[in-house]
Amino acid sequence: MRIPNIDERHFYEIEAVRNGWGVKELGRQYDSALYERLALSRDKEGVDRLSTEGQIIEKPEDLLKDPYVLEFTGLPELAKYSETDLETKIIDHLQDFLLELGRGFTFVGRQVRFTFEDEHYRVDLVFFNRLLRCFVLFDLKIGRLKHQDIGQMQMYVNYYDRKVKLEDENPTIGILLCKDKNDAVVEMTLPEDNSQIFASKYLTVLPSKEELKKLMESEE
Repeated sequence: MRIPNIDERHFYEIEAVRNGWGVKELGRQYDSALYERLALSRDKEGVDRLSTEGQIIEKPEDLLKDPYVLEFTGLPELAKYSETDLETKIIDHLQDFLLELGRGFTFVGRQVRFTFEDEHYRVDLVFFNRLLRCFVLFDLKIGRLKHQDIGQMQMYVNYYDRKVKLEDENPTIGILLCKDKNDAVVEMTLPEDNSQIFASKYLTVLPSKEELKKLMESEE
């Protein structure tokens, strides 16, 4: 595989060895513009570290991608489907989803139920990240993200922090995977010192590497 950009090539060399990627996995990560998606959320120093150290996971933000690419679900980009359909496809292709999530993730469960004040709630997908030693909750939204969705995730995160996690584990992370979002609304809904709840778009069709770059540049 030819990767013209030297920094990008070094990144994939490091990550392929670290994660034990075969040719198929490496090709998929390159085609999904993993390097660019990670670089987008980092400052210049962080981007430089990608080419010399790979993806270093030290804080919640280091886990994030925007967008997440879920082409393995086989769901057409413009087709109508439910959140249950999306969740089922992710579970059916769990290994592919774990590859997209990155290092350290272990699957805990889907539609994980908890009860509080005689009300029942369910978290779409629950993972634990061994590197950050914390639960990571995913809520799937097939439409545009609403501020109420963020409030709901805040409650889920609070519950896990207060009732589920162990004392030696780190604060829970909540990630809202949505088809569309308004970053200004997300920022205004969350506290200024937020470091636990994040919103990212997802794609169900793998665009070309060039299309992904243009998409991300338009978000800057």
